[in-house]
Amino acid sequence: MTMDTTLPVGGAENARRVRLQLSLAINFFLLMALYSGVLGVLLPNQIAALNPAQKANNLALMFAITSVFSTLTTPIAGALSDRTRTRWGRRSPWIAIASLIGSLCLFGVSWQTSFWSLMVLWVMATVAFNSMQPAMTTVIADRFPPETRGVVSGVVGAGMTAGLTAGTVVAGYLAGARVLAYSLFAVAIAVSCLAFVLINREPSSADAPARSFSWKGFFSSFWISPKDHPDFAWAFAGRFAVYMGYQAVAAYLLYILRDYIGLSDANSNLAIANMAILTLVCLIVSSLASGFLSDRLQRRKPFVIASSLIMGCAMVAPLVMPNMTGMWIYAGVIGVGYGMFMSIDMALMTQVLPQTTAGDEGKDLGVLTTAVNIPQIISPVMAAVLLNVFDGNYAAIFIAAIIFVFSSALCVAPIRAVR
Repeated sequence: MTMDTTLPVGGAENARRVRLQLSLAINFFLLMALYSGVLGVLLPNQIAALNPAQKANNLALMFAITSVFSTLTTPIAGALSDRTRTRWGRRSPWIAIASLIGSLCLFGVSWQTSFWSLMVLWVMATVAFNSMQPAMTTVIADRFPPETRGVVSGVVGAGMTAGLTAGTVVAGYLAGARVLAYSLFAVAIAVSCLAFVLINREPSSADAPARSFSWKGFFSSFWISPKDHPDFAWAFAGRFAVYMGYQAVAAYLLYILRDYIGLSDANSNLAIANMAILTLVCLIVSSLASGFLSDRLQRRKPFVIASSLIMGCAMVAPLVMPNMTGMWIYAGVIGVGYGMFMSIDMALMTQVLPQTTAGDEGKDLGVLTTAVNIPQIISPVMAAVLLNVFDGNYAAIFIAAIIFVFSSALCVAPIRAVR
């Protein structure tokens, strides 16, 4: 039995739906700002300061280890939220409690002066934030009907993509004030998540039927057969390929500006922030327009395929023009492509979920989120290997990234359940 928490259409109900939609956008904005600011600027600077000679390898190791925990945490937390029975609902306790724990750990990261203590606290923060994220994502499937999810996904996607850019801008300008930068992100996400659960009260799940539980059944439920659910498998593969390419470049963007383009440390921090402003403008316009058009046309696949091709073209620019002109072109075009992808991808994901066991939406979306987390493990390691093989030539990373994002379009095309 599944609780029907979808908001009906009406005057007051419509206002609540708009409020929930905007609240989700703000939460995802701040969460993505935290990820991009910490992973793209603050951690690379902190790691480089600890050991400049091993910065690329240490950054890859940091991403790989933390992403292993992210990959394991997300589907498990999603599945546990499906089974949560409280007066505050299924998702709200995970959003509130995990955000507080993650924020405290993130604040601790700012004070660390050794690589391994930095690693431990960031892993703890990552586990907490990845326990919160599937609960927030599943709110879309829980409380919005499928025909409106393009607009919802577009607004949330705009918030996410804007957050990715805004986080880089803030971290780039505050890179010299490390504790302040980390604290700003920590406080913002904690306050936002607590406000979210208070403003958008979730229906109680305390009286919902408890689901039978066995460890064997719990862990076996995470396997979703590609043969039985091919659309789910193709969506997973497409998302995986996009993030393999995108993360390979994004994780090393600061070092690309320093070692590939030739900027100084100070200028690279300013450049990554200024590039992010251009990306922000492009992705907000792209995300909102794509979400609106997707709902109007009731089409998802063409937009996701086009976004992959646009992102691949963005990565060609620094390859043929290894200077700031190429990087500016990359910043603008990647904003268009990634904004389109983020706005439609979430709507597509909610429409390929297996229709087998009712109430497993959190678990299934958590499994799909591993298509983002696994590339965070593999792509930085892949990039580090490529740098070692090709004597530190970052062109190899761009070539690999282009291949991955273009291949994503081939994965989305066979999906049948979504037009």
